[in-house]
Amino acid sequence: MATAEMRLLTPPLADRDILGLRAGDQVRFSGVLLTARDAAHKRLVAGLDAGQSLPIDLYGQVLYYVGPTPPRPGMVIGAAGPTTGGRMDAYASKLMALGLKGMIGKGGRSRAVREAMQQHGCVYFGAVGGAGALLSKYIRSAEVVAYADLGTEAVRRLVVEDFPGIVINDVYGNDLYEDGRRTYAR
Repeated sequence: MATAEMRLLTPPLADRDILGLRAGDQVRFSGVLLTARDAAHKRLVAGLDAGQSLPIDLYGQVLYYVGPTPPRPGMVIGAAGPTTGGRMDAYASKLMALGLKGMIGKGGRSRAVREAMQQHGCVYFGAVGGAGALLSKYIRSAEVVAYADLGTEAVRRLVVEDFPGIVINDVYGNDLYEDGRRTYAR
C-alpha cells in the first residue's frame, strides 16, 4: 500500500528519481513541466511516425496533461487543471521510448501503458481534478514552445514551484487506484 512519503522533484528527472518513487508518494515539482493534451500528442506521434524530429526534447521530462484557460490581466496563466490521462494512452508508449520520465493527469491508465512505464522507467502522477484555479497558483511562468496553432492545447513550458501531485503508477507495477479499491473493498 501507499507509503505517503513527500518527495521534492526537479525536472528533468533521472532514473534515480523515478526508482525512488512508490504509488501513494506525495510529490512537489519545482522547475520545468511541459504541457500536452490530445491534439499535441497526436501531432507529436504523427511527426515521429513520419520520421520527423520533435519540436521538444522529452528526455527526462514530465508532461502535464493540461490545456490551460487564457490568463486574466496580471495573471501568468488561467485555470490549469489536469485532463484525463487515459486519453493519451494511444500515444504514451512512443513518448516514453524517447525518455519521458513522468506524466501528470487524472484518472487511470491502461494496462499496456502501465507495462510501458515499467519497461521505460516512467511514472504517472495524479493532480487534483476540478482544482485548476488552485493549481495555477503554483505556476510562475508559461510560454508556448510548439504548435501555437492548437491554442489551449499548444505545448507549453511551465515553470512551477511546489506544484503538488501524487504517484498513481510507479515503475514497479503498483497502482494507487487499485490499492485503494482493494483496501476499501474489505
